[in-house]
Amino acid sequence: MKSVKSVFLSLGIWMISCPFTWGQQAETPDSSNTVLDYKREVYIKENIPEKKPIPYAYVREADVLYSKTIWRMIDLREKRNLALYYPTQNIGSRVNLTNLLLKAVESGEIIAYDTTDPNNEFVRPLTMEQLDVQFGAKHDTIQVPDADGNMVAQERKVGRQTDQVKKFLVKEKIYFDKKHSVMNREVIGICPIRVFSRDDDGSESASEDGAAVELQMVKTMWIYVPEARPILARHPVFNRFNDSQEQSFDDFLMQHRYDGHIYQISNVYNNRTINEYASGMDALYEAQRIENEIFEWEQDLWEY
Repeated sequence: MKSVKSVFLSLGIWMISCPFTWGQQAETPDSSNTVLDYKREVYIKENIPEKKPIPYAYVREADVLYSKTIWRMIDLREKRNLALYYPTQNIGSRVNLTNLLLKAVESGEIIAYDTTDPNNEFVRPLTMEQLDVQFGAKHDTIQVPDADGNMVAQERKVGRQTDQVKKFLVKEKIYFDKKHSVMNREVIGICPIRVFSRDDDGSESASEDGAAVELQMVKTMWIYVPEARPILARHPVFNRFNDSQEQSFDDFLMQHRYDGHIYQISNVYNNRTINEYASGMDALYEAQRIENEIFEWEQDLWEY
């Protein structure tokens, strides 16, 4: 026993007496990975790329006392929603929601659905050619000078105008679960909307006299969110407060970190939108009235 203690004591004295040698060996870089390590970040981000979506909680039909389907209009130019719009061009692993959804559709991970049937958003799939039309991709003709200085027509391809997606229409299901005594809100679908100006001849431009041009809004595609959650969970949303505390698009949507007003609610009139019977400030007041109605229904359940 004494011999074992003496061995450990000798080893400890030797380590203390040679701090410079040990520190020098720990700081010596591997010459084969010097260039790679120089370009790498301080640490490898593994949380979001390996992340999986949290499964939905099981809900019995008998436990749902109240439910409503609402469609919420989200303006990406509002401060809380900027993370869904930027970056307009990919920056490393950063990508905006529209480009992420289009990439997933191209790879076959999710399906894009037609927007022409407002009552059945997830029925008719879209082809990539139809998506190009919806996002404004086209072949255009411009005049360019040739070697002799003469103007000649040249055809060019205009890609998808994803930077014109300034709004999202989000379909949500609101229901009260009596088993857990909680009002839940789940995202069912999401539809990117292009917002742009268009002249009478069909060209996208501003008016010559400087007058205001009426904005056009085009619904591009419907995405069924439960189907898209795996890819949404693997891509981060920019956190403007702390780069090391990233969250995924799935977290952003499931935690309702976006902001928007009610655009439509399930009703007896073929699910008509608020804009069909109200306009301007009246439409905003109607949206707020519906919000208050849902809030008060939940509050009336409790006794204080």
